[in-house]
Amino acid sequence: MTPTVAVKLDDARAMPLRAHATDAGADLFSSSDIDIYPKDMKLIDTGVSVKIPVNHVGLVYNRSSQGKIQVCIPHAVGVIDSDYRGNIKVLLKNNGEDPYFIKRYDTRIAQLVIVPVILAKFETTTEPWHDTDRDTGGFGSTNT
Repeated sequence: MTPTVAVKLDDARAMPLRAHATDAGADLFSSSDIDIYPKDMKLIDTGVSVKIPVNHVGLVYNRSSQGKIQVCIPHAVGVIDSDYRGNIKVLLKNNGEDPYFIKRYDTRIAQLVIVPVILAKFETTTEPWHDTDRDTGGFGSTNT
């Protein structure tokens, strides 16, 4: 069953859109004209708030086309919890050499993916863990 996500918009043009019906991500737009100069970062309001169902999370990702121009979300992905009701904001950084000009409700700045999440409970343990071949090896330990 596909969950329905309620959306509040500052302007009808802010509606998240999929280019194709089967796209995982819905494009997000900027609610204002913004210029991001090389090496600068800007927090951009999308004019969209969403009511994400419980046991789901909203993930805000880069659009693949932004890689060509070296504009990205510097922390890789934004997390929107199901109880957050404010506007979605996207932090973008321009790692390129040219300014990036964002046009209000015209430039697609990120994509929103809604996915199920397991709300695991955490509990401490003092039991030793040696139940895998890998054990505590990490950060490149496979090739060492």
